Amino acid sequence: MKREIRNIIFILSFISLAGELYSQLIPELGSQRSGTSSLQFLKIGVGGRATGMGETFVAVANDISALFWNPAGLMQFREYGVHFSHSEWLVDLRHEFFGGIYRLGNNNALGLSVTALHTPAMQKTTEFQPNGTGEYFRFGDLGVGLTFARRLTEQFSFGVTLRYVEETLAELKMRGLMFDLGTYYWTGLSSTRFAVTISNFGPQVKPSGSVKNSLGQTVYEFQSFPPPTMFRIGIAYDPIDNKTNKLTTSVQLNHPNDNAENVNIGAEYSYKDFLFLRGGYKFNVESENYSGGLGFKVPLKITTASVDYSISNFKDLGFTHRISLNLLFDRK
Repeated sequence: MKREIRNIIFILSFISLAGELYSQLIPELGSQRSGTSSLQFLKIGVGGRATGMGETFVAVANDISALFWNPAGLMQFREYGVHFSHSEWLVDLRHEFFGGIYRLGNNNALGLSVTALHTPAMQKTTEFQPNGTGEYFRFGDLGVGLTFARRLTEQFSFGVTLRYVEETLAELKMRGLMFDLGTYYWTGLSSTRFAVTISNFGPQVKPSGSVKNSLGQTVYEFQSFPPPTMFRIGIAYDPIDNKTNKLTTSVQLNHPNDNAENVNIGAEYSYKDFLFLRGGYKFNVESENYSGGLGFKVPLKITTASVDYSISNFKDLGFTHRISLNLLFDRK
């Protein structure tokens, strides 16, 4: 009975904290920075599990999608594995993510991740030929990251990712190098953990190549823009954790360099470590609010497979859908 009362008090405190953060720490400031960074595909969330929880994942990050959310999360589980994620994004865009990890003993891990955003071929149009010129072009993004994670103590881990990125728009290409840094700390207060990450930190980038404008002039010089750097702080806690039921709750403060600060809350319910139900909400995000999802985990002969699905509401733009597969292999 005491434990149940404590759990109820925690959940109420969790909701109250999110409300306080929304009303006091996150004023309606910062939206004037919208559109000031490049390489927007790096902001698209990965994995049906994390996105189903409203992207409140930096302090959870205990599967292979941690390669995207928090590289220090690779030390929160002990298996090898691979991860595949597909997103049906807005305006017929497709977003793909692959990740794999390899263990170097008990306290170190290496990871490889590949992110891609692509579209079908699109017809070129001009002011004078709005119905198309008969020529087609493609748009695509690619990111390849190498991650190293290390456990320094039983409570504290860190991770770093170096990432090469490339964006192609018809004849133009934009390339750059950037890195992510993540920390993960078990506080010792029950199951509470605390995480801090900085993602997509690096120098400004600009297109290379040449294009002709509507007057027939060739343009070689283009403006530089910074990458979409994001600073995140997250706290997670499991108010219910037994053989049958587990409830994970998480709250996260996000500080992007190209928009207003915002707060996300999320939760995941697990039944017998087999069926998973998830939900989340984003405060002070103009284009997006709620998300939800479900998942299944099935032990197989040589691996443990997890399949996760999520849906996110982008208000006037509609819904996005994600599905992911996580395969874990026991260490021999």
